[in-house]
Amino acid sequence: MKFLVLPGDGIGPEIIESAVAVLKAVDQKHGLGIEYDYQEIGFASLEKYGTTLRPELLENARTYEGILLGTISHADYPRPDKGGINVSGAFRVGLDLYANVRPARTRPYITSNLREGKTMDLVIMREATEGFYPDRNMARGWGEVMPSPDMALSTRKITRHCSERIARRAFELAAKRRKKVTAIHKANSFHMTDGLFLEAVRTVAKDFPDVQLDDLLVDASTAHLVRNPERFDVLVATNFYGDILSDLASELSGSLGLAGSVMAGDHQCCAQAQHGSAPDIQNQDKANPTSMILSVAMLLEWIGEKKALPLWTEAGATIHNAIEKVLAEPAHRTVDLGGSTGTSAYTTAVIEQIRSQ
Repeated sequence: MKFLVLPGDGIGPEIIESAVAVLKAVDQKHGLGIEYDYQEIGFASLEKYGTTLRPELLENARTYEGILLGTISHADYPRPDKGGINVSGAFRVGLDLYANVRPARTRPYITSNLREGKTMDLVIMREATEGFYPDRNMARGWGEVMPSPDMALSTRKITRHCSERIARRAFELAAKRRKKVTAIHKANSFHMTDGLFLEAVRTVAKDFPDVQLDDLLVDASTAHLVRNPERFDVLVATNFYGDILSDLASELSGSLGLAGSVMAGDHQCCAQAQHGSAPDIQNQDKANPTSMILSVAMLLEWIGEKKALPLWTEAGATIHNAIEKVLAEPAHRTVDLGGSTGTSAYTTAVIEQIRSQ
C-alpha cells in the first residue's frame, strides 16, 4: 500500500519523521509493505507554488490507502485568495473525511490534570465537514461576510445526512466499548441547527437498542468533563463543539501531546496529530511525537478493520503497546510530560520497544 506523507509546518516535519520511523519499524515486524510518497503543503508549498495546497495534490490524494498529515500553521497563512488554504479543512471536505475520531484517556503512570482519583477513558466523534467553520459550509466562497467594517456575520450549516452518519459511527464504536453515547448540543439556543442534529442522533439510536443515549448541553459537558469524566464513553458532536471539547479532554488526561486523532471517511483515512504546529519549539528536538505516532496506529487499525487485514490491526496494537511501555518509564518522557527526553531519543525508545515485542 502507498501512503501520502505531508510534513506540514512548525514541528510537523519532526513528528512526521518520528511517525514514519516507527511505521517502518512496525512494517518490518509485521510485513505490511508500505510505500511512502512525500509532498509539500503549508508554507513550503506556498513559497514554491504560491498556495498552501495545490488542487492537483488534493485530487491525487484520493489514490492513496493512507495519509499522514503533519501539523499546519493555518492561523498564520495569508487569506485564501492569496493562497492560504486551510489544508486540514480542505482534506476533510475534499476527501469527505467526515469523522474526526479523538480518544482521550488517563494513564496510571502519567499525572493527569483531573482531580485526584478521577479517571477518563472516552472518545469524541467530531463531525468534520460542516458546522460553523466558514471554509466548509458553502458550495463556493466562505460562510462569513462583512456587510460593513463594523459588522461580521457567520453562517452555520447542519444537515441531517452528516449528522446521521457521524452518529452512526459513534454508536458503532460505543457498541464495542461501554455502550453509551452522549450527544453534545446547544438546542436550547440553536433550536433549528442543534435541534436537527439532536433529532438525527435520536433517529440513529433506534438502530442500536443495546447502546444507551443521553445528551448534554455543550457548556454543561465541559463541567462534567472536569468533575465527572467517568460518565462518558463516546461523545458525538458537531464540528465546533467537538474541536473544543477534544482539546479540553486531552489536556485533562495529561497532555495534548498524547492525543491521537484520525480523520476517517467511508473509504479513506488520514492520521493527524490533534495538537497545533508549535513553531516556538520547532527544530529544537523538544516536540512530543506521541500524538502523531498514536494517530498512525489508529490509521493502521482503521485499515485493518475496513479491509479485513488482521496484520494491520496487529501492527496498530504493537505501536500502542510500545507507546504505553515507553510512557511508563519516567526517563523516556518528553518535556511536556515533565521529562527531559528529546524527540529523537523518544522515537528510538518506541522503536526499540516495537522490536522487542
